[in-house]
Amino acid sequence: MSSEHTVADDVVYDLVSIQYHAMKGAAVYSRYLDDAHAADHPDITEFIEACQRQDNERAQKCHEFLRDLTKDGIG
Repeated sequence: MSSEHTVADDVVYDLVSIQYHAMKGAAVYSRYLDDAHAADHPDITEFIEACQRQDNERAQKCHEFLRDLTKDGIG
């Protein structure tokens, strides 16, 4: 049995990719924050914290879209 590729498949793949990269980025920010703290750069610390928040929010939004798109099955 073969299945057809649909535009919905692309959207789901795109959202999963965005979510993955946002979560991966958010995970490494603690190292960047350590560096900014060690170098005593509060402005850079604030910037990195904002980036981390944005990636966390982006991942969460993707999760919500994916939940809504897949609640009745993909397609």
